[in-house]
Amino acid sequence: MSSSVVSLSDLTFAWPDGTPVFDGLDTQLGPGHIGLVGNNGAGKSTLLRLLTGELRPQRGSISVPGRLGCLRQDLGLAAGQRVDEVLGIAEIRKALHRIESGDGGESDFESVGAAWDIEERAVALLGRLGLHYVAGDVAQLDRRVDTLSGGETVLLGLVAELLREPEVLLLDEPTNNLDEVARTRLYEVVGQFSGTVLTVSHDRGLLALVDSVAELRQGGIRLFGGNFAEYERMIEAEQEAARALVRDARSDVRKQSRELVETRIKLDRRRRYGQKMWDTKREPKIVMGNRKRAAEVSAGKLRNNHIGKLQEAQEQLTQAQEKVRDDREIRVDLPDTRLYPGQEVIDLREVELACGPRVTLKVTGPERIALTGRNGIGKTTLLHRIRAESPKVPWKLLPQRLDIFDESLSVFENVAATAPHAAPEQIRARLARFLFRGGEADVLAGALSGGERLRAALAMLLLADPAPRLLLLDEPTNNLDLPSLEHLTEALASFQGALIVVSHDPRFLDEIGVTRRLELTPEGLVDRLGE
Repeated sequence: MSSSVVSLSDLTFAWPDGTPVFDGLDTQLGPGHIGLVGNNGAGKSTLLRLLTGELRPQRGSISVPGRLGCLRQDLGLAAGQRVDEVLGIAEIRKALHRIESGDGGESDFESVGAAWDIEERAVALLGRLGLHYVAGDVAQLDRRVDTLSGGETVLLGLVAELLREPEVLLLDEPTNNLDEVARTRLYEVVGQFSGTVLTVSHDRGLLALVDSVAELRQGGIRLFGGNFAEYERMIEAEQEAARALVRDARSDVRKQSRELVETRIKLDRRRRYGQKMWDTKREPKIVMGNRKRAAEVSAGKLRNNHIGKLQEAQEQLTQAQEKVRDDREIRVDLPDTRLYPGQEVIDLREVELACGPRVTLKVTGPERIALTGRNGIGKTTLLHRIRAESPKVPWKLLPQRLDIFDESLSVFENVAATAPHAAPEQIRARLARFLFRGGEADVLAGALSGGERLRAALAMLLLADPAPRLLLLDEPTNNLDLPSLEHLTEALASFQGALIVVSHDPRFLDEIGVTRRLELTPEGLVDRLGE
C-alpha cells in the first residue's frame, strides 16, 4: 500500500457571497482507501475541487504527493469524441503509428516516451472493467463515445485516470449509473489500486471496502478507522451516549428549576414574616433593621446560587443537545395508497421496446419489484412504456433528475398543485411529516438542496390527489447523501401500493422489501427472485 498522504493545513475557503465552507481546516487523508461522507451541502464536492486546483483557498495550503487523478460525476464528453481521445492517448497513438510506419521524428519519440505499450494497457484495462474490448484489438480505441451507455462512459473515465498512473485518485460518486456487474468490476479495480483513494459516495457496497472513513461535518473532518459499517457503529454508540447526556441534563434542569421555585417560596415566607415583625414592632427598630439587611443579603446569595445552578444546568443541556445529530425521520400514514392481493395493476403483453427486447409484464397487488439489467438495455425506456400504456391504478413516476417541480413556486405551492382539493392547513400538516415545517414549506423549489429536493418530490408524489397506488422509481438513490437515502426508505416503508424500482443498490432493495426481482435482457424479462 502506498504511503501517499494528502495534507490540508489551515485550509480556509468561502464562496464569493461570504458563505464559509472551511475555516482553518487541518487534516491528513491517507494512505489507503478513504470514504469521504457527509450530508449534501457539507462541502464534499467543494473539497475535491480544492484538491484538484479548480478552486483556490483564501488561506492555507494543500499538499498532494505525486500525480493526482480525479473521476468526476460529469465527464463532459462530446458525442463525436473517440475512446482514445477520452483516454488522453490519441496523440501518443499517432506518434506510435508514425514511428511504426518509418515516418516518425524526434518529437514522436518524445511524445511516446516510455509508453510503447499504451494501446495494449488501455485495452486490457477496458476489458477488466467489462467494456467488451477484446484483448489485443487496439482498433476499438477508435470507437466513438456516443456508442457507449452512461455507465460505460463512467468506466471509460476511470480507465483514463488509471492510465495516467496517479499516486492519489479522487472518485466522485463513481458507481452512479453503473449496473451490478459494472459496480463489482469497479470495486475490484479500485481495490487493486496501490495509491491513496479518496471516494465520495453513497454506495454502501463501495464504502464497505474502504480502509477508513472521513466524515465532513460543520466545516471539519473527523477520521474513523475501519469501513462504513464500523463508522455507523461508532456514530450510533456516540449518539446513544449523547442522548443519555441530554436525558440527564434535562432531569438536572427540572431539578434546579424545582429547587429555585421552592427557594423563592421559602424566601417569600421569610419576607412576609419579617414584614409582620416590623409592623408589630415587637423588637427594637435598630435590631429589626440589622436583621432585615442580613436577611436580604442571605436571600440574595441563596437566590443567586440557585439561579446560577439553573443557568449552568441549562448550558449543559444545550451542550449535550449539540452533540445529538438531527435524525428527524419521515413518518407518514398513506392508507389511500393501499392495494389488495390480486388487484390488477399492470398488464403488458409482448410490448416491443425501441432497444430491442419484447416485454410481457403482469403486476397484481402490492408487489415490490426490482427492475435490473445491464446499462443501456432499456430499463428507463420500460418505465416510460409502462406509463404510456396507462396502468390500471393511479400512478406516479419519480425520475432520476427529480425534475418534476415548477422551480419558481414554493414547496407548498408545488404540492398544492397536485392536491387541489386539499385545504391549505391539511397540506402544511402533511408536509410537516416530510420534515417541511413552518417556513421550510415556503422555500422556492429552485433553492432546495439535494436531500430537500428528494423529500419535496416524495411529498408531491405521495400526497397527490388521487393518491398513487403504483410508484415507478428510476435510480432513486443516485446523488443522495446517506440521510436522504434513509428518508427515501422511510417514506417507501409507508407506501402500501405497488413499486417498480430501477436500482443497482442491493442494500436499498433489501430495505424496501422487494418481493420480485426482474432482469431485463435482450430476450425480455427474466425472474431472478430465487437467485
